[in-house]
Amino acid sequence: MSGRGMREHYVRPEGLPPTNGYSHAVAFTGRMIAVSGQVPLDGQGRLVGQDGQDGAYAQARQVFENLIAALAAAGAGMEHVVKLTFYLTDLGDLDAVRRARDEFISPDNPPASSLVEVKGLVHPAFRVEIDALASV
Repeated sequence: MSGRGMREHYVRPEGLPPTNGYSHAVAFTGRMIAVSGQVPLDGQGRLVGQDGQDGAYAQARQVFENLIAALAAAGAGMEHVVKLTFYLTDLGDLDAVRRARDEFISPDNPPASSLVEVKGLVHPAFRVEIDALASV
């Protein structure tokens, strides 16, 4: 499926504060794809990044790999994402999650983004979950 939808990224409109890897707004047309919150499980259902100093980074990388697979099933890629919502159980993991995000998101056309700290996710060892909205 070709990327026929149109996307306009407004990274920092006049009067708004600087951003760190996201656009303040994204206008888009085309077929919408909603991707459920992805968690740090691999294709066999095994938890990634359960322990170790870089656990949040490993979990975030797996979540982005899962987002890519879900988007591909619907005929899209990360370049089609217009909105990401991040759920973190510890804001101390933010730098690690941003580091992983920056490996998958174009700095020229980043999606709109929200970040929410949550008390917990569906599994107590999950540190990050991300859902996406894309347009092709």
